[in-house]
Amino acid sequence: TLFDEICKGCGRTALEVSNWVFMSPEEKQSVWVRIQAEGTAMRFTREQKS
Repeated sequence: TLFDEICKGCGRTALEVSNWVFMSPEEKQSVWVRIQAEGTAMRFTREQKS
């Protein structure tokens, strides 16, 4: 949410979210690699539907 340091849904920090449109593809890829490695964002923890 707006007041969380890290978005629970996507796993990005508030700074990453606010700067996303200005980040290079390489910077964005680095963020996604970190998020996937952490595996704590809801996108990775919610039950997958078959």
